[in-house]
Amino acid sequence: MARLSGWPARGLAVLAGVAAGLAHPPFGMLPGLLGYALLLGLLNTEGPRPWRSAFFRGWLGGLGYFAVAVWWITEPFMVDAANQGWMAPFALVLMASGLALFWGLAGLIFRVLNPGALGQALVFAGAFAGCEWLRGHVLTGFPWNLPGESWRAGSAPSQATALAGAYGLSWITLAIAAAPAVLGARAPGRTKAGVTAAAVAGLAALYGFGLARLGGAAPPSPDAPLIRVVQANIDQKDKWKPENLRSIFETYAVLTNRPAAARPAIVVWPEGALPAVIDDLLAPGSEYAERLRDVIVPGQTLLMGANHVAMGADGQLRYFNSLVALTRDREALRVTGIYDKHRLVPFGEFMPLGELAGRVGFRSLVHMPDDFTAGPLPRPMRLRGAGAVQPLICYEALFPGFTRDAVRRSGIRPGWILNISNDAWFGVTIGPLQHLNIASYRAIEEGLPIVRATPTGVSAVIDGYGRTRPGARLGLGVLGVIDARLPGAPPPTLFSKIGDGLFAVMLLLSGCTALGCRVRRPRLDDAGVSGSVRARAWIRVAGYG
Repeated sequence: MARLSGWPARGLAVLAGVAAGLAHPPFGMLPGLLGYALLLGLLNTEGPRPWRSAFFRGWLGGLGYFAVAVWWITEPFMVDAANQGWMAPFALVLMASGLALFWGLAGLIFRVLNPGALGQALVFAGAFAGCEWLRGHVLTGFPWNLPGESWRAGSAPSQATALAGAYGLSWITLAIAAAPAVLGARAPGRTKAGVTAAAVAGLAALYGFGLARLGGAAPPSPDAPLIRVVQANIDQKDKWKPENLRSIFETYAVLTNRPAAARPAIVVWPEGALPAVIDDLLAPGSEYAERLRDVIVPGQTLLMGANHVAMGADGQLRYFNSLVALTRDREALRVTGIYDKHRLVPFGEFMPLGELAGRVGFRSLVHMPDDFTAGPLPRPMRLRGAGAVQPLICYEALFPGFTRDAVRRSGIRPGWILNISNDAWFGVTIGPLQHLNIASYRAIEEGLPIVRATPTGVSAVIDGYGRTRPGARLGLGVLGVIDARLPGAPPPTLFSKIGDGLFAVMLLLSGCTALGCRVRRPRLDDAGVSGSVRARAWIRVAGYG
């Protein structure tokens, strides 16, 4: 494998990345995780420029991986194809190529460290998991489909996220998946047997811990708040046309008032539910102020994704992507909370280097006069009858530790997480299904249930173990509501207490392994003979032995 060069090596590198990408839901081809072992073998490159080759092969692996993971990125540009469709192929190429740079860097780090066969899997895991952490933080971060999120959320292996977070589970997954590469290495049989046994034991521990944790789950209490999630199934091409406001509102109103065995305490509408800013809808004299009041009954709370406008200190209007809490008393409708989205989507909600990009014809995809403005640092929101909730608007559900940071900042541990999202942007692609899986990992990390609302699917109620509650899911292209009791929160997880602490220990272990291999491993020439043995042979030949 190491001696392969040219197009065969490049093709195998791309294939390795594609295989790893297909391990993620909704494909769920877990044998594809062996793509990491294939890539490790290719990174042990020989030749005059091994470091450059390792970077390029790592980049090609990432190119294959992200081509599978983010091809849905072209779909938002097709909503307004006449004006923005031309950007779609550039977006995919730039996105996949740019994200693949992190894999190229990981390949370079691995090859520079150049560990022996015994420690290759651990060093590989450290290099790639570390660079995946960088991917989640550099330039606002984009941690879509981390290697640890290959497991279906709610499965036994996914429960390790409660201990080490998604980055820690990525390290574990990479170490186990890459271990079979040792079988093709030049190494003693006992080394191969030891590494293989360690990988099997690690996989067994992953399943064992997960099954034990899932065995302690309790069903929702019959006294828990009843929540209604409304999915109106309105296509993205229609939802932002002002002339459709009346019909869209009627659809949400009818679904909100659909008869039920019990009255919901909370009603949830998804991100950007109506094609108007909430300030205009609630303005004195607006017909929709009264109609919104009549949508809910006294004592109910409507949590509604909406665009919000405020005047900045400089006198300029600022636009926010917000979650608005509306509560009805006897007659009045009151705004009882507003959460403004803190982490915005680059190119979707704001354009990096906005002025420069505007000069060459690029602009963000928001249907507003200007880009959105990032809201303040997130904090939980208190609700009547449902305790404290941490909102996550769309993209924010990608980030491990987002809720934990809000808890530390405020000193308030919420009882649940609310994820409103506009996955209608992604059409009928793998995007909404992958987004659901990724968001469910935030439930496992924090040990908190998630209520997820989208306009076209997938909406769901998810327990604190990442599992969708039975009967509490609406798929793509479905119009309807979910009525479900809010699942109880398991005890706080280790991750919610120490964050990425275990992940840092894992990276330290990888670093110590690399250092130990460099100190103890004898260098081998092409014939597999160590330099020290060869030197002793020459000494004997010279008559000094």
